[in-house]
Amino acid sequence: MSDLNFINNKHLLWRAGFGIGISQVAEIRKLRRKDLLKELFTEDYSETIEYTTADIEPVDYEASKATAEMRHQIQKVNQKQNQELNLNFLQKMVSSKAQLQEKMAFFWHGHFATRINNPKFNKHQLNIIRKNALGNFKDLLFEVSKSPAMLNFLNNQQNKKGHPNENFAREVMELFTMGIGNYTETDIREAARAFTGWGYDKPGNFVERPKQHDDGTKTFLGKTGNFTGDDVLNIILEQKASARFITTKIYKFFVNEKADQDIITGLSENFYQSGYDIKKLMTEIFSSDWFYDQKNIGNRIKSPTELMVGMMRILPMTIQNPENLVVYQKLLGQTLLSPPNVSGWPSGKSWIDSSTLMLRLQIPQIWSGLRPLDLSPKEDDDVEMGMKSREALKKSFKTPNITIDWEKVEKVFSKKDCEDFLLSKPDRMNMNAVQNFSDKSIKINIINLMSTPEYQLM
Repeated sequence: MSDLNFINNKHLLWRAGFGIGISQVAEIRKLRRKDLLKELFTEDYSETIEYTTADIEPVDYEASKATAEMRHQIQKVNQKQNQELNLNFLQKMVSSKAQLQEKMAFFWHGHFATRINNPKFNKHQLNIIRKNALGNFKDLLFEVSKSPAMLNFLNNQQNKKGHPNENFAREVMELFTMGIGNYTETDIREAARAFTGWGYDKPGNFVERPKQHDDGTKTFLGKTGNFTGDDVLNIILEQKASARFITTKIYKFFVNEKADQDIITGLSENFYQSGYDIKKLMTEIFSSDWFYDQKNIGNRIKSPTELMVGMMRILPMTIQNPENLVVYQKLLGQTLLSPPNVSGWPSGKSWIDSSTLMLRLQIPQIWSGLRPLDLSPKEDDDVEMGMKSREALKKSFKTPNITIDWEKVEKVFSKKDCEDFLLSKPDRMNMNAVQNFSDKSIKINIINLMSTPEYQLM
């Protein structure tokens, strides 16, 4: 049976990252918490998300002047580059040593959810999030709010004096900062007036358009003045409700979906007093004894991204057709760069239904070449990348051509109980049942363990 330190280290690696990497197996049992935390908080902002094809400028054309062929070619380039961004982001999660930075970027990617076709804007947004992932929430909020991806997605390009568009003003309060119940419809209207004129030029640079800005007096959250968009964001951050909302969402994502209000009260107060220092907040969470309580271990269902990345970290593999991974994201219900709506992805049991659970349990066998993939997209999903039907998916899908270095895996796990490293709580597993379907090899044992419901938890 694993010792407590080992269990806690596994828990930390899954919550502050994407699980144990193959190179960590030898040391993870004996590593001290403070040393592991130091390793996790290593940040590397030098690596930005890129795509390999040439950069393109946003295309500005009138529908009446665009031929069908022009539209088709633009769509093809956009899809290719967005796919490359998706796979680059995924690979960073797998291979980066700065695991917490990547996990925080994944969290903020769902928090500041946007879905647009322009790959240049998407790349810009991802790099803002990754750069500020463990920085200051104020900086992150201001940069994302002024990004062309967000301004485009929430229609603030159309927010003009005399004809305010309330989309961005509403969502910045409801979803990004304070949460429902901490503002009024009047506050939304007044904030929208403050954000009039915020937009971007053709290359995607943020611009304030004075002629389109409402410079009249506004009353917002109890304050009155000739407020600009910057003023509104600053007033929002003055509200302790903002610190509590962000802290609660972080707690539910990294600790437990059942929020402990007493703990959150303390965390949010410290977060507010720190001036919204994200790194300090995450340090407090991961350094606290309550984080390692049994009730917080193995209680979360892995998201599709966490499931896939976790497998890719522990099983060294070569993927000849990496674009195939986007199809898996589609089938499992979480395609990076394409959240279902501005609220981002759901969580918990929403990841599991009759179709996704079967695929989740079969992926270890499929990736190991032991069974084929049954292409069955969720019927209620909307259009993503032109792959709505089974026929379209089959046309886009290529044979995985995944090669796993089982020789390395066998060497690393020699004389070790594989379940200790793969499961959050191995004592929950009936190993006799697993071994009944195994030929006693490490390879089959690992595949069988990854094919269990217990492996879906972290």
